[in-house]
Amino acid sequence: FFFSFCSLPAAGLFRRALMVSGWCTIESDPGVFSELITELGVKGVQVHELWSLDKESMAEVGPVHGLIFLFRWRGEKDDRATVTPGPGVFFASQMIPNACATQAILSVLMNCPSISLGEEMTAFKAFTKDFPPDVKGLAISNSDLLRRVHNSFARAEPTVSEERRASKEEDEVYHFISYVPVDGKLYELDGLKAGPICLGDAGPGEAWLDAVTPAIQARIEQYSSREIRFNLMAVTADRRERLLAEQAVIEKERNMTVGKVQARAGKLPSPAELERLAASHPEPPATGEVAVDERTLEQLLIALAHLTARAAKVAADIENEQQRVGQWKIENIRRRHNYAPFIVNFLKVLAERGELGPLVEQAKKKQRHGAR
Repeated sequence: FFFSFCSLPAAGLFRRALMVSGWCTIESDPGVFSELITELGVKGVQVHELWSLDKESMAEVGPVHGLIFLFRWRGEKDDRATVTPGPGVFFASQMIPNACATQAILSVLMNCPSISLGEEMTAFKAFTKDFPPDVKGLAISNSDLLRRVHNSFARAEPTVSEERRASKEEDEVYHFISYVPVDGKLYELDGLKAGPICLGDAGPGEAWLDAVTPAIQARIEQYSSREIRFNLMAVTADRRERLLAEQAVIEKERNMTVGKVQARAGKLPSPAELERLAASHPEPPATGEVAVDERTLEQLLIALAHLTARAAKVAADIENEQQRVGQWKIENIRRRHNYAPFIVNFLKVLAERGELGPLVEQAKKKQRHGAR
């Protein structure tokens, strides 16, 4: 469970924010964040957990819109200078506890023009465009949609209130921040800071990922001697959409190639023959309908073999993505479900059968035996 403090840019605004407090802590999990984004009405976006900052890991998850980093917050002094947000930078101060996860997500979504925000988030962005950071933060805290979606991922724990948990574990304070490229610059966005921290030029395309790596590594190394609990997630384009688009391109060229092979040879090779051709010949470059006509029969067969192999791989990747998203949904249902009534009734049944007492004694014996 993750907790965060809130900044106090203005006492009056803070008191107003407290009136709409009651934001729960949510788990740092790609399935939680992905479904939260979808429920806000944003389309074509997923979140992936990263285990490495190397280029291969980044390329595997697809185009990266921004990064979200979780770390243990210690309140240590940070002398890095902040900048005044420019007109293209969405930056909001964190006004209430426990909202940093959603604010970190918004810091990425609102700063990426290519993302389809949906009707409500588009309206929210336009409404808050000219607000200063503290008023943007207040707008977030007052948003019924944001608070409702955020709190929908609260774990069902009827015996422990959020306030009691916070007071018991206030030494375990975790915080989310974001890294995003905006208008050619790379920014670290932390709602507990007075403003964005500019980390330098972002570079073209996804070159900003090379620039952000040292900043994240430096932060990890800063705590590595006494802390190992970090989490890094990438906000990306939905892999399913990219794979489906790739599948459509492959199938179009494959269908053209199949038609040319049938017209010239009268029949298609067997699956085994196609596998042999793909293994023994390099893949030719993708081509259009005119170039397909110019290929010899042998070239067409080799192209068909590789297109068939690529089609099978993409289909498998799509199936894996569908299964992963389906598993996320199942896990989120389990997170939200309240198991307490079932457990209480189960214990009652055991007690009525006279089985609870012996099981408790058996557990005590195992505990004593394990302590020796």
